[in-house]
Amino acid sequence: MNIDINKNTKVWLNHYEKNVPEKINYESVTVVDFLERSARSFPEKPALNYQGYQINFAQLLALTEKFAAHLQNFGIKKGDRVAIILPNVIPCVVACYATLKIGAVVVMNNPLYTDRELLHQLNDSEAKMVITLDLLANRVIAIRPQTSVKQIIYTSLGDYLPFILKLLFPLVAKRKKLKAAVKPAENVFYWKQLLEQSVVTTDEPDKILLADPALIQYTGGTTGVSKGALLTHYNISAQVQQLGAWFPSFFKGAETMLGALPFFHVFGLTTAMNFAIYMGWNDVLVPKPQPDALLKAIRKFKPTFTPLVPTMYIGILNDPKIEKINMSCIKGCFSGSAPLPLEVVKEFEERTGAIIVEGFGLTETSPVTHINPFSIEGTKTGSIGVPISDTDCRIVDLKDGKKDVLAGETGELLIKGPQVMNEYYNIPSETEKVLTDGWLHTGDIARMDEDGYFYIVDRMKDMINSGGFNVYPREIDELFFEHPKVLEACSIGIKHKTRGEAVKVYVVLKEGQIATEKELLEYCQGKLAKYKLPTKIEFISELPKSNVGKVLRKVLRDMEKKGK
Repeated sequence: MNIDINKNTKVWLNHYEKNVPEKINYESVTVVDFLERSARSFPEKPALNYQGYQINFAQLLALTEKFAAHLQNFGIKKGDRVAIILPNVIPCVVACYATLKIGAVVVMNNPLYTDRELLHQLNDSEAKMVITLDLLANRVIAIRPQTSVKQIIYTSLGDYLPFILKLLFPLVAKRKKLKAAVKPAENVFYWKQLLEQSVVTTDEPDKILLADPALIQYTGGTTGVSKGALLTHYNISAQVQQLGAWFPSFFKGAETMLGALPFFHVFGLTTAMNFAIYMGWNDVLVPKPQPDALLKAIRKFKPTFTPLVPTMYIGILNDPKIEKINMSCIKGCFSGSAPLPLEVVKEFEERTGAIIVEGFGLTETSPVTHINPFSIEGTKTGSIGVPISDTDCRIVDLKDGKKDVLAGETGELLIKGPQVMNEYYNIPSETEKVLTDGWLHTGDIARMDEDGYFYIVDRMKDMINSGGFNVYPREIDELFFEHPKVLEACSIGIKHKTRGEAVKVYVVLKEGQIATEKELLEYCQGKLAKYKLPTKIEFISELPKSNVGKVLRKVLRDMEKKGK
């Protein structure tokens, strides 16, 4: 049977789990309103759990309101950008919701970024304030003169800990370098001291409209590569309501979330933070989601819902301590960012009794657009699932970008829905390239089967997916071009046991130059975030090119697959 996607048959609706709606009657409220609602409905229920230190929803709301007042007193107003460079700690959640509460725009930044990478995103977003860790504060202070940042607020990993751990933290922090002394500087403030101060503001925040910008989420990379997807209050509010509708068997106020996905990544921000607050769930924060920390959190705090990326599932299963831990508390698992191997799915489900559903999304879509139905019968291995409620999809011809293809045929995946961004921040030319009449051109090559399940076949973009993080080859190439011995360089993604993909660079040296793999790998240290660092370098005499001189990255990938 040849299903014409152009006829908008939406055959995927036939596979929706019972009680999952095709369309949602969205509440016209922000995610901050959802926090306020959870605080009213579940004031005494734990909202955040950090290493055993818990605050309830009433306390979380109070902290948010207090910090929002401080932001106003610092002169932060509606539309101003506030950069947050934090792992999954309590101040990260508070800062995010306080910023949104006054109508300012959250800019999430990866703490792993180098100075070069941070500078690009701080300047591109025109951030007026940075909220970060003491471990990063001195670096931010040093680069501040090159930015529009006025104030810096820093917190510590030890600021919110149970009594015993708080006593031990200074000793542990010194040994493991978990704390740093922040050099005195103008307009630099310590989080705990700030929150201990009483604060009064007479300024009423400007009215927030759902169409107002709420979040600038960068797609990855640095100058010339990284683009800020501008998501509105409507985008992020609609997204969590879509997720709530997709999991009808999970009830508000009744579950414990494993908050391990980094909140600075849109997948974590949405599924592990905003969704938990919307549902009134206890969110167990894991700032460094290594296997040991994940298993410890599962053992101690018994999460029931775990959104993770494949590297985390693989790491958990390969850790020897798993044999001593009962993981039957887990009921639902959500995986995204990269394909999850079948053997991993089977073993994890056997150990937990849970169902793992794979999904798909992009930074530009808040991010979730597809999820497999939450049932054993509804899941198709290797598929990203079906479009979630109110999400429409097309697959169009790769050549003309307009003509819809038949089911089973490959083409570019186009998406339309309430979670799709309006624009890239300050880059109208790029916005025009990807948005046409509300349809987002994903740049991903996909197919839809006759049941309406979607499969990602390849990427039109050359992006490398390393452990759930986007790595853009152009950024790596440009760094190598700066090396005095390198004539040309081209990077590709290669298979990696735990990260899914790693970076390999093909290098052409200048005539008469000699270099080693070790030399060039060391050259990259400190210039790229760790997950972007190449793991392999191969020297070749010339790069494959088209007739017009364009490097043919696909040829290199094919060479790698053939082992040539």
